[in-house]
Amino acid sequence: MIDHISQKFTFRAIRPEEADRAVEIEQICFPPHEACSEKQMKDRIQAAPELFLVAVDRKTGELAGFLNGLSTDEEAFRDEFFTDASLYEPDGKTVMLLGLDVLPEYRGQGLARELMARYLRREREHGRKLVKLTCLDDKVAMYEKMGFVDEGLSGSVWGGEQWHEMSVAL
Repeated sequence: MIDHISQKFTFRAIRPEEADRAVEIEQICFPPHEACSEKQMKDRIQAAPELFLVAVDRKTGELAGFLNGLSTDEEAFRDEFFTDASLYEPDGKTVMLLGLDVLPEYRGQGLARELMARYLRREREHGRKLVKLTCLDDKVAMYEKMGFVDEGLSGSVWGGEQWHEMSVAL
């Protein structure tokens, strides 16, 4: 039996022509001080499109959301991963997640959870060993439900915020 998420959405890597829409979605999903810039997003899409997982609404063909990151052999999250796509190491064993974006009209349906589950499964199949992210206090419980462990406060000061660093071993 196909679940309701799979009936509503298809999942795949991002396409270069979707870069402008990804930038728009990032601006909708994050406050200005937290959202990555147009250049940062486009650089990331150009460098590592395979590390994006997009959810496409089957009815409209529109992007409903996406999850993206960069692979590296580093194990500590640092803010430069947000700003410098040249840190991407294609064979890196760790993925630093840089954004889980779901448009408001698609929230509350399990799409974020499904994006994460599919992403983690895909990266495990690609031989990755660890996935890390940073999040604000109010998202810790959500990511714990997705299998992440809270490692405490991160060294990240992205957007002038205090972040938790979380990880899941694959």
